[in-house]
Amino acid sequence: MFSWALMFLVVALVAAVLGFGGIAGTAVSIAKLIFFVAIALFMVSAIMHVVRGRSA
Repeated sequence: MFSWALMFLVVALVAAVLGFGGIAGTAVSIAKLIFFVAIALFMVSAIMHVVRGRSA
């Protein structure tokens, strides 16, 4: 998921450099959304790992 967020961030930067403000803004919004969803899923996964008590 982080690779998707990074890809949208790169698309936004390229679009901004080329002058496509609307596309850049949309790509940044999508990148932020994917990033925060990935963080939330990571936190849920870490909490479930602790609750179940599995060891590495």
